Amino acid sequence: MLAWIPRGLRQGVVTTAYPRRREVPPDGFHGPVAVLDGIGADRELEWCCPAGAIAVGDDGRLTLDRGRCIQCGECVRVAPHRFAYEHRFETAARRRGALIVGGDGDDGDPEPTRATLAAQARALGRSIHVRHIDTGSDGAEEWEIQALWNPYYDIQRLGFFLTAAPRHADILLATGVVTAAMREPLARTWAVMPEPKALIAVGTDACSGGLSAPDGDGEGAGGIDSVLGVDVYVPGSPPPPIAILDALLLAVGILGREGSR
Repeated sequence: MLAWIPRGLRQGVVTTAYPRRREVPPDGFHGPVAVLDGIGADRELEWCCPAGAIAVGDDGRLTLDRGRCIQCGECVRVAPHRFAYEHRFETAARRRGALIVGGDGDDGDPEPTRATLAAQARALGRSIHVRHIDTGSDGAEEWEIQALWNPYYDIQRLGFFLTAAPRHADILLATGVVTAAMREPLARTWAVMPEPKALIAVGTDACSGGLSAPDGDGEGAGGIDSVLGVDVYVPGSPPPPIAILDALLLAVGILGREGSR
C-alpha cells in the first residue's frame, strides 16, 4: 500500500483539466463525421449508410444527420472526398436540427431552463445532481457515463454528483431507444424531478432511435424526444466521456456553444 504514495507523487495530477483546457483526442480517434463537399452528390450515397443518416436532395445537396449516424465509417470509406472524421470530442447540440450538417442547422439561444439551472448551480456552490435512466440501451453509453466519475475525469470537481433518486435530480441523462416498456417509466421519472431541470439524450439511439429509428411506415423505436422534450443532444455510438461532460456543462450554462466558460 505504501508503494502507491511515491508512485502518486511521481505521476502528479492525472485528472483532465477540461474544460479549463481543451482535451486533445489521440491519434486515430474517430470523432463526428463531417461533410467536406455537399454539392452535386449522387443519390446512391444514401445507400451506403445503414442508419439512414445520409440524405441527398433533388438539387444534389448532401446532408448528414449526426443524430442518426452510428459512426460505422462506411461513408468515409466509400466517399472520402465528401466525408471525413473530425478530430474533436465535443458533439453536443441544443437543437435536434443542429445535428444535421451540410444544411442550415442552428443551436439557437439558451432556454430559460438552462439559465435557471446555471443560477441554481451558482447558488448551491455548483452542486448539480444527475440521474441516469436506461430506456433501451445496448450498454455502450453506460460505460462512458460511468467513466465520468473515475479519477481521470473526476466530474465531481465541477459540482456534478450522481443520484439514484429522481426527486433529488437536476439533470436526467437518458440512454437508448425508447422501448414500449420504458415510455411510462421515462415520463414518470421526468415528472417527479423538481424544477428547474434539464434532459440530455446521450448517444445516437437516444437522439433518434439509431438503427431502430422509425422508417417511412412509422415502424421502429424512436429517440427520447418521441416521449419528452430534450434540452441537449449528444450524438455518438457511443459518445466519449468528454462529449457527455460537454453536454452537462452546456445544459447548466457553464459553457457556451463555442466552449467559452
